[in-house]
This record gives sequence, structure tokens and C-alpha cells, in this order.
Amino acid sequence: MTDLPDVVRTDSQFEIRLGDAVAFAQYRVKGDSIIFPHTVVPDAFAGQGVGKRLVEAGLAYAKAQNLLVRPHCSFFKAYIAKRPELHAMVHPDERATLTPA
Repeated sequence: MTDLPDVVRTDSQFEIRLGDAVAFAQYRVKGDSIIFPHTVVPDAFAGQGVGKRLVEAGLAYAKAQNLLVRPHCSFFKAYIAKRPELHAMVHPDERATLTPA
């Protein structure tokens, strides 16, 4: 894996910048939950594990803030679905949507 900049959290997304390219996972906090609606990883980041790093940063933040996860983004949903140990982090209303790919 290439040395990449750290994931940075802004008010609305987790992001990694490489030159002009920005990979990001949008989020918003609502009540006791954090919603992840959309993730974008440009071709410049292909094969470098950037999407995984964004998801892991988002989940670490959710855990640190005691927030339940609402993975509306298909990337977040697929990542969590493959890892049963993370299912308890998902809001109970959305756990049934976790089906392994």
C-alpha cells in the first residue's frame, strides 16, 4: 500500500486528499445515530485500501461518540455486513438490512 495522508474529519465527511483528488465518506449525526449516506473513492486511489480506511475512521468515530451506525451507503453496508462483530454498532432498525455480499 502506498503511503497516504491521514483521514481527516470535517463537519460533514471523512476524507483523504492526494493532490487534487479527494476520497470521502459523508456523514451526519442525528440524535443517537451517525448516518453514512455516500462514499466516493476516485480512480487515483484505486487499490490502495482508501475506502476501507474511510469506513474504519467513520466507525471509530461512531464508537468514540457512542453513536449507533446507520449505513445507508452501500460501501459501509457491505463492509459491516462481512464483519458480524460490527453488527451491534448498527442501529437496531437497520440490522436486518445487513446481508453479506
